[in-house]
Amino acid sequence: MYRLKVATGTDLAAGTCNNVSIVLVGVRGESEVHQLPHQWNNFISGAVTEFNIAVNKDLGELLLVKLSLELYLNFHMDPWYCNYVTVTCPKGQLYQFPLYQWILKSVEIPEGKGVVITKNTHPVLQQQRKLELEINRETHKWKVYAEGAPHCIDLANDDPHNLPPNDQYSFQKHASFVSATNSTGLEIMLNGYSQNTDSWNILEDIHLVSSLRRSQYSDIVSKIWKEDSFFGNQYLNGLNPTLIKKCVKIPGNFPVTDQMVAPSLGAHTNLQKELQNGHIFLADYVVLQGVPTNTINKKPQYIATPMCLLWKNLQDQLVPIAIQLSQTPGKNVPIFLPSDSEFDWVLAKIWVRSADFQVHEAGTHLLNTHLLAEVFSIATTRQLPMGHPLYKLIIPHLRYTLEINAFARTRLIGPGGVFDQALVTGRGGIPVILKKAMDQVTYSSLCLPDDIKGRGMEHIPNYLYRDDGMKIWAAMESFVSGIINYYYTSDEMVKEDPELQAWVAEIFKEGFLQNKRSEVPYSLGTRASLIKYLTMVIFRCSAQHAAVNSGQFDFYSWMPNGPTTMKSPPPSTKGVTTMETILKALPDVNSTAAGISTVWVLSIEPMDRRHLGEYPDERFTEKTPQLIIKKFQQQLSVISKCIQERNKTRGLIY
Repeated sequence: MYRLKVATGTDLAAGTCNNVSIVLVGVRGESEVHQLPHQWNNFISGAVTEFNIAVNKDLGELLLVKLSLELYLNFHMDPWYCNYVTVTCPKGQLYQFPLYQWILKSVEIPEGKGVVITKNTHPVLQQQRKLELEINRETHKWKVYAEGAPHCIDLANDDPHNLPPNDQYSFQKHASFVSATNSTGLEIMLNGYSQNTDSWNILEDIHLVSSLRRSQYSDIVSKIWKEDSFFGNQYLNGLNPTLIKKCVKIPGNFPVTDQMVAPSLGAHTNLQKELQNGHIFLADYVVLQGVPTNTINKKPQYIATPMCLLWKNLQDQLVPIAIQLSQTPGKNVPIFLPSDSEFDWVLAKIWVRSADFQVHEAGTHLLNTHLLAEVFSIATTRQLPMGHPLYKLIIPHLRYTLEINAFARTRLIGPGGVFDQALVTGRGGIPVILKKAMDQVTYSSLCLPDDIKGRGMEHIPNYLYRDDGMKIWAAMESFVSGIINYYYTSDEMVKEDPELQAWVAEIFKEGFLQNKRSEVPYSLGTRASLIKYLTMVIFRCSAQHAAVNSGQFDFYSWMPNGPTTMKSPPPSTKGVTTMETILKALPDVNSTAAGISTVWVLSIEPMDRRHLGEYPDERFTEKTPQLIIKKFQQQLSVISKCIQERNKTRGLIY
């Protein structure tokens, strides 16, 4: 007699009315088909039901189980979410079969121990893996989204409803996400903001829109947004903390002189000394050059390509000391300075913040987290079977990636989406930015320690993105190292793992478009190289995304700190800017409302979220990987407590 335990997921729609059948497969053969008893509560949401089945032969070591669904009476064929099956054999051996997937018709679930395939792998498991991947390659095909951008899922109309069930939101997440989206849009409409195409008459009136949704930190930002120290701090601890780099020589197309910045630097130093001391930094928005601009409310919109020079002052603050709003210097391209009139300097910084918004949303956020995560997700489904330890390691960090990206391609960057309604780039500019930003992506830029070093940002104080990120990277690297060294006992195993090599090669081909200049690996030959690569993948899909996503409402709900567009050309002279000039340049009321409502939806955490290190789906069944996971969770807990303690002393937390 074999004792079974069958667990249904806890999603509200996880249960099924269908008949469920099972076949046990072992090294000595397989059982006949057993239809599990059909009672109303056997397969409802959250059910863990035990069954006994008689098998007339000894199956030996169990390799997999086959589950299948069949119609019951006249009920519709509905999918069933199965968490796992456990089987206790007559001699007492326990076998675990983790799935954590929707079943539409049938599925073969391998025994839970992670297996790196070799020539000695049992033929039954080899066949199961081959069949699984063949099916996945039919449901997950690639398509070109935009020339020069990472490829994406081939999905009819980019409609999330056309995704395979295992890539769709849970019922809870879908309900909370739709509720947040619809309620925010309704409030904007009912208050008349969505149809108002006027410019703002009074800056403080912007609070009328942002007051519909408030956060403690958005209020702080609205009070300090004009301060130079806050402007500079956003390059370190804001939404786009990967753009800034140390400047060792002033660029030839940015003719800043000692005389210009002397009032900022003071009498005891000069620009050359500060360059030599490593105290000068540059934010360059050259990636925006040549990007087509949008027309909103029948008005042309404008974009700048600024260069901003920043200085680490004696108080260890990073402050701007010179801004040029074009990549081409000239008599009609002034270099704005803190010593200029208040309105000149404020408007110059607003232009930089608007440029930063574009680079952040299209490059730092969309490309470098969402689109790359989609590549990792599709390649994982197509090349790594569920029994592979790398699948077990990676898949929790790719949860819901395909649905949120499909949503973005339809509702945000698609025709008539938010980018068309409110952003200077519109949907026409996004592909151009993606291609140009993709040309700048390197393996070093994707790996946090290398990126920090490559930008010369190792020693600047108060760089909390770096400090927190390096701690998380180290914990993650230790976690990945433990898993890899458990399953791969030598570098040779890495080289000879065909599924791993196919996964890496497909990511290089479909994600990085076979660009060898990027130095992104297209094969891996050592455990060390595999550990680094996996750490990059997991970090990018978790901590990196959180760093550039979760604070959007805090920083952007006060629109002048991140204008989605500008309605006037960049100023060509000094001394003529007034508050009226600034108000006429800022986005219209409806564009402001669309931007604020969007960053609210993107910033909130819908139901059914999981923190990094939370793995309720127990895919690893062996004791050692489970202990490695617990260690990782403990490391993250220590890091979290340190961050919480530090934030107690900060007005604007990070």
